[in-house]
Amino acid sequence: MQSSPVNKSKDSANQLGSEKCPGLCEHLPSQREDGNSCDFDWRELEILMFLSAIVMMKNRRAITLEQHIGNIFLFSKVANVVLFFRVDLRFGLLYITLCVVFLITCKPPIYMGPEYIKYFNDKTIDEELERDSRVTWLVEFYANWSPECQCFAPVFADLSLKYNCSGLKFGKIDIGRYAGVAERYKVSPSPLSKQLPSLLQLQGGREIMRRPQVDKKGRAVSWSFTEENIIREFNLNEIFEKCKKLKGRNGKIEELGSLPQEDHDEQQAIRTLEEESESKKDK
Repeated sequence: MQSSPVNKSKDSANQLGSEKCPGLCEHLPSQREDGNSCDFDWRELEILMFLSAIVMMKNRRAITLEQHIGNIFLFSKVANVVLFFRVDLRFGLLYITLCVVFLITCKPPIYMGPEYIKYFNDKTIDEELERDSRVTWLVEFYANWSPECQCFAPVFADLSLKYNCSGLKFGKIDIGRYAGVAERYKVSPSPLSKQLPSLLQLQGGREIMRRPQVDKKGRAVSWSFTEENIIREFNLNEIFEKCKKLKGRNGKIEELGSLPQEDHDEQQAIRTLEEESESKKDK
């Protein structure tokens, strides 16, 4: 006995709760032997358990709450597609078409908040990174089409607000637009490589560290882009403290450098007064 499209839609993760709503579940069809539509049947439990396992695996790399929720809705749609195809091929094709239209027309918003980030292009990145060997750069290689990059944008912006200083700067480059830069810095924009986003720490144009690391097959080693991991792995606290100490030391040097000039002016004034008093005595 085939389930109806209503029962198929009911089986999706975002509607399974309707079976536990009094007044609503009584009107839903059921494949249970006892006819109780207010309890899950074996197929619904199987789909729910499978979906939960996939979401937990996928959410290991999730950074924000929005990314966790997005993964749940994504795999709910996958479950719906499977269920619709089992009932009727036409329903499955129609649902896929609606999902594609939704993805094209409803793109996730681009982060537009405050940040201290320099945006590079293929002509400026090398010159800027090599300009001052004393400056450490933390550069994000990203692509606008990547959901992971979009979720990471507010985290990277927040880090730039906290740690930007004269000796530590933050930059970004869209390797979806500048493929040549991706080749030079050995960052693959392919979705299969899972290298986006990539963070490179550079000094004087020379790479010091990158995350995620890449294995021999060109695939990224799993790494979570949380603020805590980035601060720890790239030693941001240590670099920032060095910048503050160096800035304080330079300020003291400038202050001490101005003292001899002030003493010289004072001594010159005293000497002038003494000469004037001596000339008066001679007269």
